Amino acid sequence: MGYVVLHLDKSPDNEVPMTAHIARTKMPPNAIPELTYLNEELVEYPEGVADRTEAINHRLEHAGLTRKIGTNQVRVIRVMLTGTQEDMQRIVQEGRLKAWCADNLEWLRRTFGAENVVSAVLHMDEATPHIHAAVVPIVTGERRKVRKEQTDEPNKRKYRTKSAARPRLCADDVMSRVKLKEYQDTYAAAMAKYGLQRGIDGSKARHVTTQEFYRNAIARQQNLQDNIGELLRIEEEKRKAVEHATKQEQTARAELHRTAVELNIVKGELKTERLKNSAAEVGTTIIDGIGFMIGTSKVKRQEQEIGVLRQEVAARDETIGILQAKIQTMQSEHSRELTTMQAQHTTETANLTKQHEKEVSLLKAVISKAVNWFPYFREMIRMENVCHKIGFGDEQTATLIKGKPLEYSGELYSEEHDYKFPVERVTVQITPGPTDKRKLQLNIDKVPFKEWCKNQFTTLQRIINQRQIVRKGFKL
Repeated sequence: MGYVVLHLDKSPDNEVPMTAHIARTKMPPNAIPELTYLNEELVEYPEGVADRTEAINHRLEHAGLTRKIGTNQVRVIRVMLTGTQEDMQRIVQEGRLKAWCADNLEWLRRTFGAENVVSAVLHMDEATPHIHAAVVPIVTGERRKVRKEQTDEPNKRKYRTKSAARPRLCADDVMSRVKLKEYQDTYAAAMAKYGLQRGIDGSKARHVTTQEFYRNAIARQQNLQDNIGELLRIEEEKRKAVEHATKQEQTARAELHRTAVELNIVKGELKTERLKNSAAEVGTTIIDGIGFMIGTSKVKRQEQEIGVLRQEVAARDETIGILQAKIQTMQSEHSRELTTMQAQHTTETANLTKQHEKEVSLLKAVISKAVNWFPYFREMIRMENVCHKIGFGDEQTATLIKGKPLEYSGELYSEEHDYKFPVERVTVQITPGPTDKRKLQLNIDKVPFKEWCKNQFTTLQRIINQRQIVRKGFKL
């Protein structure tokens, strides 16, 4: 069993941006433009009122207020009504959405007053169907905060008590703590028959606005990018450390090789051709000379340097081994983190795909029901294409689809004759067909469009033929 969602919010001074959002003149990023045509106005505006903002002002002007509205007063309360996403989709699939909207509208009017509910719009182009309502807080009755009369000051000016039946604009009376709790209770009771219940009384949960949701999502994405950047930085430091250790090892080996070459040269000097061909009697002298040369400070110094270099090489080899172990550990951690991130990405992708499939299934169901519920649905789509081909703009097409007459001056394109006929102040209107009322036809000055084009083309041909006859007469 799902939960009801009822959110009330005091509006700032300017309602134009919210009206644009609700009317979809400014499309939000989480809406599906292909489903916007399913949105529906549930409250009919008074005559001469075009949109939600004008409806709010119209109510304020005709409410009988005697006191000037202050610049800091709340003029309208925004009310959002919906339920848990799965339950709302279930209500749509069961074909109970129309009844759900009617019960929501009845609860709004019973709770806030029918005249105060100036707008209610059903949104079907988002993941969860919901209603945006606008309530003007016009109230009657005695004020909550009554001025205390001070009888001990006889010279202080006193004010006349105003009638309690006088209407006044007061959002505080509508949004009091007691009434907000009462709204949640009564709304849950009204929605119980749809399998929706009230949330936990006194819960610490806080409503998250659309702006906060997108801001948090962007922050989480930024943190992920920062973590990836940090991992790449650590990897680069590892690579540089390995390169530095490798260079040190190569330098040590080069020094060791150079020392070995010098030692071989010294040994070569001890094995000259003169020593090989010397007589046996001078052998002792040669051996003493060799011992003297080996015992020189140069050879001993080189042997000591070789020992030191070997120790340094061993120490560097050990350092390189430690660095390689650390690099391997960090690479393993990095691979594990990348695997975790890829798994999370795969899961998120699967969830998005599943959600998209649900939305597509919902869209198909809604379109199928729209075709059954609205006999003119297919015809209206066809007439929209016809109007665009003829040359009407979106606003003009919308006016014609509603069945309203349109006075038009400009050009009308005939696909059959491949010609644009110029017109001046003709009356265009879409009406049911004369024989089949389920079919719609476009009329120009009450003449069907095809017949009107045929007459215009015949007239045009006659004019052209007359001009050709006149030209031939001049040639003769």
